[in-house]
Amino acid sequence: MFVDRVKIHIKGGNGGNGCVSFYRAKYITHGGPDGGDGGRGGDVIFVGDGSMNTLMDFRYKRSFKAEAGEDGGKLNCFGKSGKSVYIKVPVGTVIREAESGKVMADITKIGEEKVIIKGGKGGRGNQHFATPTRQAPRYAERGVVAKEYDVILELKLIADVGLIGFPNVGKSTLLSMVTNANPKIANYHFTTLAPNLGVVQGKYGDDFVLADIPGLVEGASEGIGLGHEFLRHVERTKVFIHVVDAASVEGRDPVEDIETINKELSDYNPELMKRPQVIAANKTDIPGSEEFVEKLKEIYEPKGYKVYPISAATNKGLDELLGAVAAILKDYPEDIIFEEEYDEYAEVVVDKEPFTIEVYDDNYYVVTGFGVEKMIGYTNIDTEKGFAFFQKYLREKGIIEALEEKGISEGDTVRIYGIEFDYYK
Repeated sequence: MFVDRVKIHIKGGNGGNGCVSFYRAKYITHGGPDGGDGGRGGDVIFVGDGSMNTLMDFRYKRSFKAEAGEDGGKLNCFGKSGKSVYIKVPVGTVIREAESGKVMADITKIGEEKVIIKGGKGGRGNQHFATPTRQAPRYAERGVVAKEYDVILELKLIADVGLIGFPNVGKSTLLSMVTNANPKIANYHFTTLAPNLGVVQGKYGDDFVLADIPGLVEGASEGIGLGHEFLRHVERTKVFIHVVDAASVEGRDPVEDIETINKELSDYNPELMKRPQVIAANKTDIPGSEEFVEKLKEIYEPKGYKVYPISAATNKGLDELLGAVAAILKDYPEDIIFEEEYDEYAEVVVDKEPFTIEVYDDNYYVVTGFGVEKMIGYTNIDTEKGFAFFQKYLREKGIIEALEEKGISEGDTVRIYGIEFDYYK
């Protein structure tokens, strides 16, 4: 079964907690703090696998979680970092955040690795919190909770050349004649329900990948039938061979067919109409096809679409067609980008990020949370403007209100990651 779209859940490993510990030994009853740091959580990493050509494996496993970091230990022992989880996907897989639809990564090469979620940082042990006035801190930092997402995996076949056209015009026959692919062929509509790939080898120049895209219909760009599922696979195709029935076996006009399919391509993604396209007028072994071939040449060759009379069933004209396609590919830019730009990591909106407050010694408040940590990272509170933003953030996110609910009093100490300050209204 060909599966090209699935939804899965992924979660990074949480950071291990820092340890609260004090050095104890013979004749030493009041040793200093020696709590170690927690280990870092594992990452979630997607890897392009050349042996996979479908997302069917994800039908049976839909949740992936990296290992959490171990907690810190006594005697300044650091916790062990958690193992990352590697998720193998076919080359051509686009990873989207399910809620927003934002592209998080695009796997286009064999062996390519993309870190989608970084593991949480380990919390610091109590040894880091000792000061001249607080020599025995009985608290440590908790590990950072890693992000988690529902993501959509979409497989878009990467092919040099795509065969497009209405159902039953001979695309599968053409593919079977010029490659080692063995598509199912029969004389009824939609024999092909999934894209087929084959490699054209030999005398035409460099080898290239040819894909048989299942037959498109009018309204495909609006999702009619399996339109979007089929159109997804033409987005990464460099050159189109537009196959038409030049003998009009089923009574359809080849010109109308070309106009209809090209309109669907344009409506789905206007960039597709900028790709090179040649017309393969198929079934020319049937009497009466000559009239349509001349009509196609008269209309489309002035527009830059070269028309090649062929018969996929008898191999007629295939050498000339594939030779022309190979010549187009030879001059094709290698650095063409088919996917929209995306951020390496799709950040969750800060408003949705939780935070935690822990109280030690009745007057020391430790605030942790991914959104808070992120804010600290890009705010310079040493400046008047930066400190004003810092105060505004604490109030807008409800942190000040939460501290007051915990019973904070003026003069108590608040710690937010690397920053300590005394609380005053």
